[in-house]
Amino acid sequence: MTERPSLRVLSYNVHRWGDDREALARVVRACAPDIALIQEAPTWWGTRRKREAMAATFGLRYVAASARNAVLVADSTDFASPSQWRVWRPFVRRRLRFIATQLPGGAVGGRTKLGELELALIVCHLGLHIRGRQHELDQVLRGCKSFGLPYLLVGDLNEEPGGPVWDRLAAEGLTDLGVDAGPTFHSDNPVKRIDGAMLSPGLAGRVIPLDSVEGVTRADLAAGSDHLPMLVELTLP
Repeated sequence: MTERPSLRVLSYNVHRWGDDREALARVVRACAPDIALIQEAPTWWGTRRKREAMAATFGLRYVAASARNAVLVADSTDFASPSQWRVWRPFVRRRLRFIATQLPGGAVGGRTKLGELELALIVCHLGLHIRGRQHELDQVLRGCKSFGLPYLLVGDLNEEPGGPVWDRLAAEGLTDLGVDAGPTFHSDNPVKRIDGAMLSPGLAGRVIPLDSVEGVTRADLAAGSDHLPMLVELTLP
């Protein structure tokens, strides 16, 4: 019997690669992704050098990025036509009596193959401005549709299910792969699900439970980042 093709995709907010780097590398290597879609990749001085160095610790190579989102791939995986786009977001965010600034947003995606099926993978990180997130998502979805392919959209949505961003994703006909995956934040005591993995029609997939992955420990998850990763296995429908 011929084995069905599959693609292993890791979505991970790595907290700027600023926590326990060795623990983080152990988690990613144990997950053994074909493609890693990273949020909060390291930035500022030496951005590309830092991202290439981070990818190397994971056993992956850096191929594309936009804002603080990055795509890393295994040597055996093709990732073609990477597209990066900036996402407009309000520079100033108000919350109660506090005023804060936000870094520019962005998203990055590209084409890969699952067997003979071509598909797109896109990663984003939405902002903290409640109403601004909805406008950001509009821009991200336009980018997703620009590929003209079935797609997987992942990212840090900064919002829990039931909010307007999640409602819009459902209205687009996307499947929430993480509905039974549990909370993703904060990694040492997860109580909120603010990270998403959304699949368009034409694809099938599931989130692999982290406690079923050999080599992934709760200690490393808590030490490596403030978010838990989402490990997605894509298959043909």
